[in-house]
Amino acid sequence: MIHPTAIIDPSAKIHENVEIGPYTVIGANIEIAEGNWIGSHVVIKGPTTIGRDNKIFQFASIGECTQALGEDTIKGILEIGDRNIIREYATINRGSETHRGITTIGNDNLLMAYTHVAHDCILSDHIIFSNGASVAGHVEIGEYAVLGGFTLVHQFVRIGSHSFSGMGTAINRDVPPYTTVSGNHASAYGINKEGLKRRGFSQDTIRALHRAFMELVKSHKKREDAIAKLKPLIELHPEVAGFVDFIESSERGIVRVSK
Repeated sequence: MIHPTAIIDPSAKIHENVEIGPYTVIGANIEIAEGNWIGSHVVIKGPTTIGRDNKIFQFASIGECTQALGEDTIKGILEIGDRNIIREYATINRGSETHRGITTIGNDNLLMAYTHVAHDCILSDHIIFSNGASVAGHVEIGEYAVLGGFTLVHQFVRIGSHSFSGMGTAINRDVPPYTTVSGNHASAYGINKEGLKRRGFSQDTIRALHRAFMELVKSHKKREDAIAKLKPLIELHPEVAGFVDFIESSERGIVRVSK
């Protein structure tokens, strides 16, 4: 059902069972799959593709051009997966001309009110942005990460899977998977134990990740020495192996425990 006051570009490809509310504007080069609910006063610009069963609430701005100065505002695309919830006044920008050219939102994510996803970001699945959380361009976020209210993330930062940021955190370095960070600028506080328990991680795995955190994030040992000490846990727990790989591949450096 499309409300008669909605403005739909003739080129937009919209599945017949999509619901679109009053005064919403759907531009050119848009594809919207079945099962989507789009509230009132939403603006969607293209090129943008939206998967199945998403809910987009009033006054959201989806697929607007990048805010980066000097970019060609016509180029760049946005891809949104399935079953995402995008709340009031959330903004998601398309990709930029000079990098990936695409912003990607995965599946089953919750972007609360006033959140912002900038150009060329990659969001995986089951991510939560609490109210006001904002990420700059080129940020990559792993599955099940949670950004607390008004978290701010610097461009090109990576946020690891199952990590958690406290309210008002300012992040300018990579956040390792499974890690809790907080503060301005962010400091690491430990493994996200409560989140991991809720998602069914075993006590053995959580203890192994805590040990890896102590060796690689809290201590000031040489990285090769810490990794050598963790070798038995790396072989036994794939989660620890992923934790180590993330840190070894970091180009910006990681958020550490404050001295």
